[in-house]
Amino acid sequence: MEAKLAQFKGTDATVSYSTGFMALAATVGAIAGEGDFIFSDELNHASIIDGCRFSRATTVVYRHLDMSDLAAKLADAPKNSARLIVTDGVFSMEGDVCNLPELRELADRHKARLMVDDAHATGVLGRTGRGTAEHFDLEGRVDIISGTLSKSLAAVGGFTASQRVVAEYLRYNSRPSIFSAALPPSVVATVIAAIDVIRAEPERVERLRQNAAVMSQGLKAAGFQVNDHGTPIIPVSIGDDTRAYKLAGRLEKAGVFANPVVYPAVPHGRAMIRVSLMATHSREHLDQALEAFRSAGRRLGIV
Repeated sequence: MEAKLAQFKGTDATVSYSTGFMALAATVGAIAGEGDFIFSDELNHASIIDGCRFSRATTVVYRHLDMSDLAAKLADAPKNSARLIVTDGVFSMEGDVCNLPELRELADRHKARLMVDDAHATGVLGRTGRGTAEHFDLEGRVDIISGTLSKSLAAVGGFTASQRVVAEYLRYNSRPSIFSAALPPSVVATVIAAIDVIRAEPERVERLRQNAAVMSQGLKAAGFQVNDHGTPIIPVSIGDDTRAYKLAGRLEKAGVFANPVVYPAVPHGRAMIRVSLMATHSREHLDQALEAFRSAGRRLGIV
């Protein structure tokens, strides 16, 4: 499986972990150390945040997708310090995409390593679903790519892909790699099969994009406030935690599952319903979901 994952990501070697959370936290925690500097987007996943804490490096948080803020903070770091820029590819709550070209340029200018969390980008972004780097035509230009096997690859576990020397370092210096069991053969077989399907049937990636566009446009037409970034994660702004729970409950009764996202996952007053789409959703599924949103939204006075 590791050879296949490395080929899928355009890297030399891969380390597997028991979960995607573990892959991100373990990699950040092992790559950086005391005296180093990590530059982390303020909306990065909790696994990255924990990895920063494990590392004992100095963590500098920059404003979400604000490349000017990141540039200023990189310039302020000690000249001879080792630096790691880490970002989600697709951000898990908002569904927006990192600015990989500018991140690469800043990393080169300030002699930093660049790490991308592709948990929500693998099988989603790029012409053939290879992830954030393919989406921006920057394959081979990202130093470290981590992700999960539990989303597009329909299994459980996580991975970190990089140069072979980095993978070997992680394999023998990352505590979760050393002190946890390898993935079972059934999981490995599932992941290999999922990668084969993604590579052989790129039309699934296009269908996913089409489904996201239909759902986003339908929610907007119904009067919902939608933050549309062209990914299958569609956040529907609600504001109040209680109304978000009530809306999610009414949707579930109508046969539609959508996550309510409330504090502390988002700041107070910014509760949302997080819609996640799949390529296998039919137009009938989308129409059912949109009707459920319209009906529940009117009843609750949201639209």
